[in-house]
Amino acid sequence: MAQPWEGIVSADEIAAYEAAGFGRPQGMGKRPALLIIDVQYRTVGTKREPFWDAIKEFKTACGEPGWRAVDHIAPLLALFRELNLPVIYPYVSPKESFDVGRLAEKVPALMKVAANGYQFVPEVAPREQDILLPKKHPSAFFGTPLVSYLVDLGVDSLVVTGCTTSGCVRGSVVDGFAYNFRCTVPIECVYDRSATSHAVNLFDMAAKYADVKPVAEVMAELRALGAK
Repeated sequence: MAQPWEGIVSADEIAAYEAAGFGRPQGMGKRPALLIIDVQYRTVGTKREPFWDAIKEFKTACGEPGWRAVDHIAPLLALFRELNLPVIYPYVSPKESFDVGRLAEKVPALMKVAANGYQFVPEVAPREQDILLPKKHPSAFFGTPLVSYLVDLGVDSLVVTGCTTSGCVRGSVVDGFAYNFRCTVPIECVYDRSATSHAVNLFDMAAKYADVKPVAEVMAELRALGAK
C-alpha cells in the first residue's frame, strides 16, 4: 500500500531518514486507549460537503476529509468498546472571553464558533463510560489531567484519531511519545484541511514519534490483543 506522503516527500528525503535509522516500528502495548480528538461539527460541518462549502458554516471545518475519517473512526471505536478498552475524548470546549491568547491571535475564528459547532459528531459521540477531556490548546496533554487518567487506567499505549493531523493530533502524539506511551496513528482516522500538511505530518510522525499505519492493520492488532 502506498504511503500518503509518497509523491509529496521526495524519495531522496525518505531515503535520508531511513539511512539515519528513523521510523522503526514500536508496536502496540498491552492496554491501549483510544483518543478521539476534536471530532465535532466545528471540524467537519453538519453536512458532508467539500471544504469550500463546509467553511461557509464553520470557518474551522475541514469538510469531506473529516467525514471520511468519521466513517473509519466509527468501527475502530466500536472495537475498543467491544474489547472494553478506554476511550477518551480530548475536545475544545466553548471559548470564554479570558481565553484570548496566542492561539486566538493566530486563528481568530476559534473564538467565534457557533454553539452547535461544539457538539460531538453523533456517529462517534461519547457514551457514559467514556472520559471527556476539555482542553484549551492543541495537545491533549497540555494543562489537562490526561496522564493521571492514563496511569489510573493502566494504559501503556495510545491510538490517536481526529483532527487536525498537523495540529492537535500531532501535538498529542509528540507529548504522548515524550511521556513514553507507544503511539499509533491510523491513517484513515485523522484529517486536516490541507492534504499536503496532512501527508507531511504523517510522514514526520511515522519517522519520529508513532506507528502510522492503515486502520485495518490497527484493528487486526487490537483483535489479536483481545484474543490473548
